[in-house]
Amino acid sequence: MPRPLYAKKEKRRNKAKGSILQWMKSHKVKTCILFFLLYVLMEVLSIPFWSIGKLQTENPKETAMMRQRVLEAQAQGRSLEIIHQWVPFSQVPKSVRQAIVIAEDGMFYSHDGIDWHEVWESVKVNVEQKKIVRGASTITQQVAKNLYLSTSKTPMRKFKELIITWLLESQLSKSRILEIYVNVIEWGRGVFGIEAAAQQYFGRSAKRLNRHQAARLAAVIPRPLQYQPNSNSPYVIKKKQRLLRQMEARARNRR
Repeated sequence: MPRPLYAKKEKRRNKAKGSILQWMKSHKVKTCILFFLLYVLMEVLSIPFWSIGKLQTENPKETAMMRQRVLEAQAQGRSLEIIHQWVPFSQVPKSVRQAIVIAEDGMFYSHDGIDWHEVWESVKVNVEQKKIVRGASTITQQVAKNLYLSTSKTPMRKFKELIITWLLESQLSKSRILEIYVNVIEWGRGVFGIEAAAQQYFGRSAKRLNRHQAARLAAVIPRPLQYQPNSNSPYVIKKKQRLLRQMEARARNRR
C-alpha cells in the first residue's frame, strides 16, 4: 500500500477515535448508560439458554455450585471430592418431597417461579432488622443458582437468576424441577443430592429414608455446611419437629 494512502487511512481512524472520545467526554451520563447496557447485554448472553431446554430429558452431571466448592477448597490448599449420584424421582420417597417443599417453598406448586408474597415479607423483615435475615428464594430459583450461578449476592447475579428461573418454569414441569432440585442441592461438604446425603448420613439409599430422616434432611438445607442432618443440635431437632408437625397437618387436611 502506498505510504500516502496508508497515512490518510490512519489519519481518518485517529480522527474518528478523537470524535468518539470527545463525544464521550461531552456526554458522560449517556456514556455510562451505554456501558451499563452493554454490560447487561453481555451478562444476559452468558446465560446458557440452549442447555436449559435439554434439562427436560438430560440429567445434569455437574453444577456451578460443585465447581465453586472445588475451587474454594483449592484456594485453601485442600482437595474436595464431590459425592453425587442421580436417582429417579420415583425413588425419592413422598415424605422427602413433602418435607423439602414445606421447608423451602410451601407455595411451590402454585407460583410461577417467584413467590411474591414471600419476597414482600422478606423485604419488610430485612428492613426492620436493617440487615439480611430472611430470604425468599423458591425451589426453582435455587435450582437456577445451583446449576448455573454462584452463592454471590450481587444484583446482576440475582437478575440472571430471575431470567433462568422464568426459563425453567416455562420449559420444565414442576415435578422435573423438584427432581433436579433434590438431586443437585448441597447437603454437606462435597455431598450433593439426596442419594449421596442418604448414604452419607444414614447409611441407606434415598428410597429407604423414613419421615424423621426426611425432616432432618430438609431441616439443614439452608445451612448445609453448618449443620448435619444426623446431628442432635438444638437447631436440627427443633426444625425437624416443626416440619413433622406441618407434614402431619397437611396429611390430616387431605383426609
